[in-house]
Amino acid sequence: MEIAENAALVVVDVQKGFEETGFWGPRNNPGADDRIASLIDVWQVTGRPVVYVRHDSVTPQSPLRPGCAGNAFKEYVERRRGKGGEGAELLVTKTVNSAFYGTPDLGAWLEAQGIAQLVVVGIQTNMCVETTARMGGNLGYDVVVPLDATYTFDLAGPFGWRRSAEELAQAAAVSLHGGGFARVVRTEEVVGAAG
Repeated sequence: MEIAENAALVVVDVQKGFEETGFWGPRNNPGADDRIASLIDVWQVTGRPVVYVRHDSVTPQSPLRPGCAGNAFKEYVERRRGKGGEGAELLVTKTVNSAFYGTPDLGAWLEAQGIAQLVVVGIQTNMCVETTARMGGNLGYDVVVPLDATYTFDLAGPFGWRRSAEELAQAAAVSLHGGGFARVVRTEEVVGAAG
């Protein structure tokens, strides 16, 4: 695997509100936060750009809505912001799933920086991570998703169907990888290629 010298790490919605398990329910992949932190560290040490994406929910009861403590980034992310040295850094806020529909315009920023490769991590695997990765793939970016640096929650759907967080993560990975939107890999592969 090759990670470009200017590949952008897109850190999606790693916010305190996702710690409210009473709201979200059971999650998968308890090691995801450590892996996200390690990727931010590698990106900063190597001077690569990091994009921090924050979801400003418009749902009145959401723990991610502006003005709530849950809207803030998790502590380990906040501690790393602004520490990238030579690497560019961007904060994108959004109210929908795709980071490409946020403020400022992510696509315009990537183009201005000459960035063609994205490594997408964060929360939730099958929601904002998958949507951002799919759209990135559609827009022609080389998208890499280290699956073990993402997580999600159990979810109920139509017809009485219910899927566990792990089932949803696997389905997202199969759709992204099998559908040609992104390469789904493990964090250690990305760290090895980027270090």
